[in-house]
Amino acid sequence: MDPLPFFNLLALLAMGHFLGDFGLQGDRMAQEKCPGCSGSVSWRWWLSAHGAIHGLLVALITGVPLLGLAEWGLHTLIDLGKCRQRYSMGADQGLHLLCKLLWAALAAA
Repeated sequence: MDPLPFFNLLALLAMGHFLGDFGLQGDRMAQEKCPGCSGSVSWRWWLSAHGAIHGLLVALITGVPLLGLAEWGLHTLIDLGKCRQRYSMGADQGLHLLCKLLWAALAAA
């Protein structure tokens, strides 16, 4: 098996992740996606929208909508854990990148 497609996909997914978490997520979304934040829109909508952005990026990069749905769900759950201070920002980012590793392996297989 040629490892280049896997590593290319992993690189694109990692870049997409950082775009979604830092480039496309404004301060308002970052704050109001957490339970307990009061805003004009429920935190559930902010968190779901943030997860959906990541799901769309994964679906577009891999060409597999089901992986995008899986990313949407897992990204949302991981961020919810971070919002509830179950783990650090570093652990949060590590978990997200582990998901990208899994998506790249599944899509390249």
